[in-house]
Amino acid sequence: MPMDELDFRLVDLLQRDGRATQLELSRAVGLSQPAVAERIRKLEERGVITGYAARVDATKLGKDITAFIGVSIEHPKYFEGFAKKVLALPDVLECHRVAGQDSYLLKVKSANTRTLDSLLVETLRIIDGVTRTQTTIVLSSIKEDTHVRVPLEYAKGE
Repeated sequence: MPMDELDFRLVDLLQRDGRATQLELSRAVGLSQPAVAERIRKLEERGVITGYAARVDATKLGKDITAFIGVSIEHPKYFEGFAKKVLALPDVLECHRVAGQDSYLLKVKSANTRTLDSLLVETLRIIDGVTRTQTTIVLSSIKEDTHVRVPLEYAKGE
C-alpha cells in the first residue's frame, strides 16, 4: 500500500519530534487522534517507522572518539560471519556493505584512542576474512542527523 500525503506528513513530524503526542499530531495533520493512531500503527507494521529513540551527546556518555573504519574482506564467503561479529560490537553504531576499495564501512563511537585501538587490533582485524582496515578519526562534526526528508510536495512548513 503506497503512502499518501498524510502518511508522509506524519513520518516527517515524528522524525522532527518523536515525543509528539497523538493529539498534537492529529492537530497538525487535521485528523482525529484515533485516525492518527491507526496510521502510525500501520506505518510501524509496514516497517516505514522502525523505532523511536532519544538522540544523545556521545561525549557526555564517555564516548569521546568518533571514527569511520573501512574494512576489506578477502572473499564474499566471509561476509556473513563478519556481519554476525559486528552486530555484537556495542561501539559499532553503523555497518554498511559498500562498493569500492572497502567491503564494509563502520561508524564507531569509542571512549578514547586506546579503546579504538583495541577494537581494531583485538577484534576487527582477527575476524576471519578481514585483510585490511583503514580508520579515519573525526576531529569535529559539522552535521549529524537522522532525519530522512520526505518528498518536498508533502513536507509542510519546510
